[in-house]
Amino acid sequence: MNPVSIERHSDVAVITVDNPPVNALSHAVRTGIAECLETAEADRSVKAIVLFCNGRTFIAGADIREFGQPPKPPHLPDIINKLENCSKPIIAAMHGTALGGGLEVAMGCHYRLAVASAAVGLPEVNLGLLPGATGTQRLPRLVGVQKALDMMISGVPLPANKALATGLLDRVVDDTDLLQQALAYAHEIIAAGAKTRKVRDLPVTGVATNFFTEYRQQIARKTRGLFAPERIIQCVEFATTLSFDDAVAKERELFAACKDSPQSAGLRHAFFAERAVAKVPGLDPKTATRDLQKAAIIGAGTMGAGIAYACANAGFDVVLLDNDDAGLEGGRKTIEKLFSGGVERGKMSQADMDERLALLSYSKEYGALADADIVIEAVFETMAIKKEVFTKLDSVCKKGAILASNTSTLDIDAIAAATKRPEDVIGLHFFSPAHIMKLLEIVRGKHTSDDVIASSLLLARRLSKIGTVVGNCFGFVGNRMLYSYGRENQLMLLEGAAPEYIDKVLYDWGMAMGPNAVGDLAGLDVGYKVRQERTDLPDDPRFYRVANALAERGRYGQKTGKGMYLYESGSRTPTPDPEVAALIKAEALALGVEQRAMSPEEIIERCIYGLVVEGARILEDGIASRSSDIDVIWMHGYGFPRHRGGPMFYADSIGLDKVYSRVCEFNKRFGPMYWEPPRLLQKLAGEGKKFADYKTD
Repeated sequence: MNPVSIERHSDVAVITVDNPPVNALSHAVRTGIAECLETAEADRSVKAIVLFCNGRTFIAGADIREFGQPPKPPHLPDIINKLENCSKPIIAAMHGTALGGGLEVAMGCHYRLAVASAAVGLPEVNLGLLPGATGTQRLPRLVGVQKALDMMISGVPLPANKALATGLLDRVVDDTDLLQQALAYAHEIIAAGAKTRKVRDLPVTGVATNFFTEYRQQIARKTRGLFAPERIIQCVEFATTLSFDDAVAKERELFAACKDSPQSAGLRHAFFAERAVAKVPGLDPKTATRDLQKAAIIGAGTMGAGIAYACANAGFDVVLLDNDDAGLEGGRKTIEKLFSGGVERGKMSQADMDERLALLSYSKEYGALADADIVIEAVFETMAIKKEVFTKLDSVCKKGAILASNTSTLDIDAIAAATKRPEDVIGLHFFSPAHIMKLLEIVRGKHTSDDVIASSLLLARRLSKIGTVVGNCFGFVGNRMLYSYGRENQLMLLEGAAPEYIDKVLYDWGMAMGPNAVGDLAGLDVGYKVRQERTDLPDDPRFYRVANALAERGRYGQKTGKGMYLYESGSRTPTPDPEVAALIKAEALALGVEQRAMSPEEIIERCIYGLVVEGARILEDGIASRSSDIDVIWMHGYGFPRHRGGPMFYADSIGLDKVYSRVCEFNKRFGPMYWEPPRLLQKLAGEGKKFADYKTD
C-alpha cells in the first residue's frame, strides 16, 4: 500500500501521508510525496495544495532505521526543494508533533498551519546530528538566529502558540477537524491571490558582533564534550555569511560528519535501547495489569518523600507512613517544598499544587495501608528491618496489593520470604533524588508474578520514568556494577591518584560527576552500612579502605561538610582536603601499596572496563536480558555519558577483542581477584562479535 495519496477537494489538492505510527520520512514516503506533488503541479484545476497526515501526528521525523543503510533517492533536501519550488501555494497542516525532518518539510512549504495542541521542533541534536535537510538555514530566516540556535541546541519542541509568536507558524487553529480548517485556509489564500513564499529568500538579520563567540560561552557547560552543537552553530554562522545554496552545501558536509561520528552512533543506540527496555523477554505484552489508584510509601525520609511526591504528582492517592511525628512532619515539609518549587519555576499553578497536595495523607499506623493498591517500602537498607516491615504488610494489606521494596542492593527473595504472598513482592529501586531521576530498576524475584511486573512497568510510565526489569542478586545491575567502578577508584587512590585528579579525568571523559564527588553527594555512610551487611566481600584489606576510613571518622560527605572533600558551610562545591591526602598516604603505607603517577588513560580504562567486566558477568548470570538494558541503567541512573551509549555499547564500539586484551593485561598485572576475564567476554571477542549480539535464554 502506498503511504502517500492525493485527492482533490474542489480546487485544492490534498496530499496525505499515512505511514503509522509516526509518519516517518521513509523512502516510500519521500517517493510518494514527490510523485503526488508532480501530479498536483500538472493539474491546471488545482490552485493550492495541502500537505496533511493521517493518524496521531504530522511527520515526526526521519526513519532512523535507514541511517545505517545506503541512502536512496529521492533525498529529503530534494523533496523540500520540490515543495518550495512548486508554482502553487502549499500549506503544511500540522497536528501532534512536527519534528526534525517533519518540520524541515513544513518549512519547505509556503504556509504553515497547526492545531493548538501541536508542537514543532528540531531535536536532531539528541541523536548527535544537526538538521541536515536545510533546517539550519530555514529556521534562522523564520525565527531569528538566537531563537533558532536555542531550539536546535536544546532540541526542545515549541508548543504551537509559542511557535506562532516566533513567526515559525502562520496560523494556529483549534483541534476540531484540521483538514477542513486547512482547506478553508487554502481557499482564503487563493481568494486573496496570494502567491508562493520561499523561506530561502528571507534575510538572516539581527546578528550582533561577537554574538556567536558569546553564545558558545553560554552553552559551553551544558554541551561539554559534544560534537553536534558546535556544528549546528557553524551552520547558522554560514547562514549569515554565505548564499543559501553555499550554506546548504556546508550543512550537508557537517551533517555527514555528525552522522559518521561515534557520538551519533552512541546516541542512536541510546534512543533504541530506551525503547527496547519495555519489551521484557518472556513477558507477554498483553499481560493484564493491576488497577493502581492508591499508593502507600513507608519511610518519610528524603527517598520516601521523593517517591510520595512523584506518585502524587502523577495523580495517585498517596499515604505516607513513618513511625514518628517528627519524621512525618519532615516528609510533609519536603513534599510541600518540592511542589512550591514547581510553582516558583512556572512548572505548575498554585491550583495544581493544591490539588496534588490534597491527594496526600500521613499516618503512623499500618492500618492506613489496608486499602492501598501498591505499597513501596523506603526504610533503612538493613535486611532485618525490611523483613519486619514486610511481615507487617502481609498482615494488613489487602489481597492483590503489590508489595514493593525500594532496596538498592538486598535480596528480594529474602524480603519476599517474610510474607505469605511472594508472588506480590517486587523490587522498585528508585534513584536519588527520586522525583528527578528517570530510572526505575524493577527487580523480579523468583516468585514475582507476571502481572506484578507488567503493573510495575506501567507505574514507571505513569511516573514518567524508564522502567528496566532486572533479575535478583546483590546490587541487581546498577549497584553490582558500581562496586567494580568504585573499587578501582578506591584502589587508585591508594596507588597515588588524588581524588580530585580521578574525578577530573572521568568528568572530562563525560561522566556527570567523578566517583569521589558522587560518594560525598550520596553519603559515605550509606555505602559503609551496606558493606557492613554483606557477607560476600572479597578477602582484600584494600577494598574500599579509604571510604571506610573516612566513614569511621564521621566524614560522610556533603551532609557533614567533610568527606572525600571539604565543603564550606552551605556550599556543595568540593575542595581538596590535605587531611584526606595524608590519610590516604598513611593507609597506603600501612598496606604496603606503592604510590606512583598514573595516566588519565589508565584511570579511564580501569574504571570503565571494570564496569564492562561486571556487566559481562551480569549477562552470563541472566540478571540482565540484554546488554542495552545495562546501558540504559548506567546512562539514566549513574551519569554515564549518553553520547558514549552506555558501558556495554562503548565496549562494543572499541571492539571486544581490544577490551579483552586489556583486561588480560590487568589480570596479569593486578591479579585475578578482580580481573579474571569473563567467559562471555572471551567468547564474543574470539568470535568477533559484540555484546549486542548476545541474547540470554
